[in-house]
Amino acid sequence: MPTLNKIGTALGRSHHTPPPSPALRRLRVALTVFFAVDGFLFAGWVVRIPAIKAQTGATAGQLGLALLGVSVGAIATMVLTGRLCRRFGSRRVTVLTGILLSLSIALPPRTHSALALGLVLLLFGVAYGGMNVAINSVAVDLVAAMRRPVMSSFHAAYSMGGLLGAGLGGLLAPHLSAATHLLLLTPIGLLTVFLAGRVLLAHPLRQPSAVAARQTAGPVQARTEPPLADGPARTVAAPADAVTATAKDPVHAPAAKTAPGKPARTGLIVLLFGLIAACSAYGEGALAEWGPLHIEQDLHGGSSIAAAGYAAVAGAMMLGRLSGTALIERLGQTRALVLGGLTASAGMLIGALAPSTPVVVAGFAVTGLGLANLFPTAMARAGELTGPGGVAAASTLGYGGMLLGPPSIGFLTDAVGLPTALTTVSALAAVAAAIAYGVRNSAARAEK
Repeated sequence: MPTLNKIGTALGRSHHTPPPSPALRRLRVALTVFFAVDGFLFAGWVVRIPAIKAQTGATAGQLGLALLGVSVGAIATMVLTGRLCRRFGSRRVTVLTGILLSLSIALPPRTHSALALGLVLLLFGVAYGGMNVAINSVAVDLVAAMRRPVMSSFHAAYSMGGLLGAGLGGLLAPHLSAATHLLLLTPIGLLTVFLAGRVLLAHPLRQPSAVAARQTAGPVQARTEPPLADGPARTVAAPADAVTATAKDPVHAPAAKTAPGKPARTGLIVLLFGLIAACSAYGEGALAEWGPLHIEQDLHGGSSIAAAGYAAVAGAMMLGRLSGTALIERLGQTRALVLGGLTASAGMLIGALAPSTPVVVAGFAVTGLGLANLFPTAMARAGELTGPGGVAAASTLGYGGMLLGPPSIGFLTDAVGLPTALTTVSALAAVAAAIAYGVRNSAARAEK
């Protein structure tokens, strides 16, 4: 998405900046709430997938096709949402898609066939994909205004919302039907969007000056050394700036430019970072929508235990993202990517193949911990290397992996069984680690 091109600075900024203004702090809280409600509503849906599958009588393959509705709706909307954000403002689009997501969450359990479920999930995917692009658009502008590495905190809020949504789903599953449970999420979502949306719309961000914008969104070598070295990054403090003034969303700051004569090399490297994001997001999507079913169907755990499996993933990812900035500053981006990929690969092998439910849940947690920082770090690197076009390609690959993963698992499940299908998450996490190691020097050369 073109609106994500400023993510690149979120992981390597200095903490020695003046404190944000009260208006910025309110904006940060409101946006954090939007990320959290996004994760909360999505988790509410995924923990009830086993019940909805049984209600519709769908096979694994049919469920995979139905889940493709989320993928198609979200991916198609992502391109359109970027244009809507530029025309109407990303804050307004955030509020509108939040309302649509809150309303559409109640629809899946009211279907009684795989076809009807797929059509409903198409609408759900439109809302989910649109909201993800819009909140990230607001987030990167807020990061630019604050000049602090707060992007990981927003993604941690998404994971925290997922943890709360999965926990609530586990508590309610034995007592309420999926239809009643998800219907209750609609007023919760609408009230949250209303309260947080008022703050979001009341405090527009001001476009930073050209110099400040370049420091915020420009090539990382201007502010951080080395960008992808195996050692920790060394950062230089950026000056403070005022924040709120105009009534329109900011025009995006100038994007990082590719070094003259090397567009092909840089484009290839951005594509590779997009593949890292896709491998990571494939695992996130697969765990969210098939992890609970694996526990309930293959290990004969109850619905509460199945929900606990997703809660373990969301909790581990939340902890991983909260500590992500410190980890990257200590290890450097390459080592963090490689370590994360290998950790996720090992954890998923345990989660997919272990015969014991507690061990499987532990394996899911380890996988979530490994995946936590792969996606945001890969997107950050793409943002540092190139401009909006390259970032759009990388982010589309990343989100495409998350949304195409679940239907792919469904098709594989019909062929080889769900446990074996889930090992593809392990394989792709290892691929992500290998790509990160392979481009460690090429990325640095592309910036010279």
